[in-house]
Amino acid sequence: MIFDSHVHTDFSGDSDMKIADAIKRADELGIGLVITDHMDINDYIKNRSGFDVDKFFEAYTKLRSDKLLLGIELGLREEAVERNVHLVNNYDFDFILGSTHAPYASKHEYEFFDAEVYVGKSKREAYEEYFRSMIRGVKENEYIDSLAHIDYIARYSRYDDKELYYNEYKPLIDEVLKEVALREKSMEISTRRIGNKTSADELMKIYKRFRELGGETVTIGSDGHYPGAIGANLKSGLEMAEACGLKPVYYKKRKIHFIK
Repeated sequence: MIFDSHVHTDFSGDSDMKIADAIKRADELGIGLVITDHMDINDYIKNRSGFDVDKFFEAYTKLRSDKLLLGIELGLREEAVERNVHLVNNYDFDFILGSTHAPYASKHEYEFFDAEVYVGKSKREAYEEYFRSMIRGVKENEYIDSLAHIDYIARYSRYDDKELYYNEYKPLIDEVLKEVALREKSMEISTRRIGNKTSADELMKIYKRFRELGGETVTIGSDGHYPGAIGANLKSGLEMAEACGLKPVYYKKRKIHFIK
């Protein structure tokens, strides 16, 4: 079965989607879902550190099945490492998705979603900070199964041309990919932006390079926050994986399963 391995419900602060609506949409598409609600621990943001994991499992365990798996998207930040490890070790997640949403060691509330992160910085300075944060995130958070949306910054940066061009940041991107491959982790092919030809072409370069550097597997995820986004461009993501020589997978009980 094909899985959308990156889906948010109303346990995430930025989603209102009910689990019943997510399941309905997945059934319509004939795909499986991995729920990956946000846990972004940031000590500098008041009242926004994630969700109640006990309530999450209380609500969703009865719905768990071969088609509905329970994961988590953990924000990779310096002050979150020990608490993230505690969550991973003490709860029965199927899948751990790691994300660079914020500067890794920043002592402020702002994330790459926020305009304030870009104030006084050139695009190169901001994007290099992003990739350096990602490198540290991979090196210091060995517990993740897959690294999410390498192009996240291209969604939200405040520059006239937001696009992530592989050749402009090749040394840093290659270091990210090497560290993921070295640890035998997966990269996520995020389908959010691959409907755009320029974005898809640049991402193709990145995933081909991942394969060249020893990477073998990818998860495919829509990062869907509402029913209509579930499964979006999933077919294109699978085609990209094939074109790059990468094997699409999903995780169940933290074990890798190949999508056939």
